[in-house]
Amino acid sequence: MDWADTNEQAAFRTQVRDFIHNALPKYYKDQAAAGGVLGGEGGWQTDRFLGAPDAKAAALEWEKKVAEKGWVAPHWPSEYGGAGMSPMEQFILKQEMAEADAPDVGGQGVSMLGPTVIVHGTDEQKKRFLPATLNCEMVWCQGYSEPGAGSDLASLQTRAVRDGDEFVINGQKIWTSNAHRANWIWMLVRTDPDAPKHRGISFMVADMSTPGLSVRPLISGGWMHFSNETFYEDVRVPAAQVIGEVNRGWYVGMTLLDFERSNISGAVSSRRELDRLVESIKPGGEDAAKKRADMVDSVRGEIADRVIESEVGFNYSFRIISMQAAGTIPNYEASMSKMFMSELGQRIQRTGIKVFGLRSTIWDPTDPQAAHGARFIQNYVHSIPATIAGGTSEIQRNIIATRGLGLPRA
Repeated sequence: MDWADTNEQAAFRTQVRDFIHNALPKYYKDQAAAGGVLGGEGGWQTDRFLGAPDAKAAALEWEKKVAEKGWVAPHWPSEYGGAGMSPMEQFILKQEMAEADAPDVGGQGVSMLGPTVIVHGTDEQKKRFLPATLNCEMVWCQGYSEPGAGSDLASLQTRAVRDGDEFVINGQKIWTSNAHRANWIWMLVRTDPDAPKHRGISFMVADMSTPGLSVRPLISGGWMHFSNETFYEDVRVPAAQVIGEVNRGWYVGMTLLDFERSNISGAVSSRRELDRLVESIKPGGEDAAKKRADMVDSVRGEIADRVIESEVGFNYSFRIISMQAAGTIPNYEASMSKMFMSELGQRIQRTGIKVFGLRSTIWDPTDPQAAHGARFIQNYVHSIPATIAGGTSEIQRNIIATRGLGLPRA
């Protein structure tokens, strides 16, 4: 690992910073100055499709400027409309965007589905899905987890039965993030119930307006609407919308999960959250008069621990991108980073609550007595799913044990 930028990387970093400074709409700069978005419901996709007029205008303006730069899909090959950036260039772009609280454009479709179609899709599928994903005509969500198949995803039971040139789908998905904002979904469905559970699964995509497909909201413990249940009742999907081979969808799905593994945005966000906390409780800071009068060494020690851990998290991210830049594929290293960063996010919020004591229980960010704009109590509640989404900490520990440490499977 070489922490220093090369001359070319330093020049690119300067280019990215200048672009953000000149192009990021005031709406997002104001959000960043106020500490960013509370909870898990906000972001570019919400602003773009469900936001108030000022939010929608800012999202469209930012989308246009990022697209003009060719940076909506930095990791896609240029032949498909991407920027064709090297892994390290992608890392620098994401790092600088996160430092500025500049929202990501394109969402899951660009970061996850697009690369999967590039690898496994037919020429016709590439022509149909890639441009529409890139220009945000197709906004995607992911249909993986089910009530009885979360961490053990291969146990999924949603059935797809072939009927001529179509598949008829029946079943249910759960924890479908952004399903209420998306107009297309990619999913894993069981097409051969007699095959071993990791086989007989197919990867297919569907229009959310297809008859029989319905979405019901799941409201979080913090009263946010981010996830959903999706139900399938005789939903007909053309066979031409299967990505990859029928009954080989598990491998297509796992290819999808190999993308976006450094999590540099999470590492930067954690560090920025701590920086804001420390600044706010310094003499003269906005929360200096509100912090606990009995702030003892143990609380200060916790803050110091979190700062050290945030640096560890950054180095996990840098290790992963260094491996990718060297042409190797991270495996258990990505599990280490995911588990560490999701648990660190929860610890940071708990530490923030301790710093302000009972004032941290005030939920309303507009209350003048709310500590740090109610950030820590709100963000702690919304961080609860962080150790579940994208693979639970228990699953990550199993991967680290078997693939990293070489321990036998139980």
